[in-house]
Amino acid sequence: MKKTVVAYGELLWDILPNDTVLGGAPFNFVYRINSLGNTGIMISRLGQDELGLKAHEQVLDLGIGTDLLQWDHTYPTGTVSVSFDDDHNPDYVIVPNVAYDFIESTDLENTIAAEADCVCFGTLIQRSETSRRSLELLLDNAGACLKFLDINLRKKCYTKETVLYSLMKADILKLNEDEVFELARILDVKIDTIPDFCDMIAETYSLSYCLVTFAEYGAYGCSENGGKVYVPGYDIDPIDSLGSGDAFSAGFIHTILCGATMKDACMSGNVLGALVATQKGATSPVTADDIEKLKMMDHDRKIRKELEKYII
Repeated sequence: MKKTVVAYGELLWDILPNDTVLGGAPFNFVYRINSLGNTGIMISRLGQDELGLKAHEQVLDLGIGTDLLQWDHTYPTGTVSVSFDDDHNPDYVIVPNVAYDFIESTDLENTIAAEADCVCFGTLIQRSETSRRSLELLLDNAGACLKFLDINLRKKCYTKETVLYSLMKADILKLNEDEVFELARILDVKIDTIPDFCDMIAETYSLSYCLVTFAEYGAYGCSENGGKVYVPGYDIDPIDSLGSGDAFSAGFIHTILCGATMKDACMSGNVLGALVATQKGATSPVTADDIEKLKMMDHDRKIRKELEKYII
């Protein structure tokens, strides 16, 4: 059965070394949610400039509705300069005071959130008061649906207050390995092991799931019922990792909303994230055949030895 998933946040242009592509973690997530057969709804704001008009057109071309994309007559469409290290991991310079910092609360978006199966949000969109207040109203109206926090701790784009608020509102937390240590610093807690840290975070903030991605080394998850699973990564040839974490999120949420186990959800997210990392940009198409082909291939796996005992 098709599910409705709302993503609230940044819609922007990623300015890469040799290209400019449409992105933003919530948008990349919504695109993948749609590609898996669900209804993904994007709430964001574009500048009424050339980049905004181009973004609006491309969103439509990618099959995503634009009813909840707002226009801003003062601030420009968001942009991010993206560079990559030798391991293909991205680094970001995020321009402040752009259109998505000024998302307004509307009756339509709050009504849609109330009827959704899942709402996805992060911390970057909370760097400005206007978008933060609108998010608070959205989450208050979202009712009992799943709240998915892709924490995305970008430099100078979060505070301890927004992090704590987000954790208290979330049902599912997803973060990468670097964000584990940054979150521990923000909360002033010690990390003995990542599984222990996830257990503590899940218990403290009443999370249904806590997920950590390890790039090419796969993902770890724990659940509120005490379940733990580690899914090793695929030994692939990456082109760039832009959007691969968002693809993991989409694969996980899609599978959980279908009623599957955390293990199945982590496996689905892992496959989708790996496939996206082998392509250029965050919104290159991945077909169902691509997914099945990777699952069936006898790929070598990349394993974190300290997590090996959690492989099921």
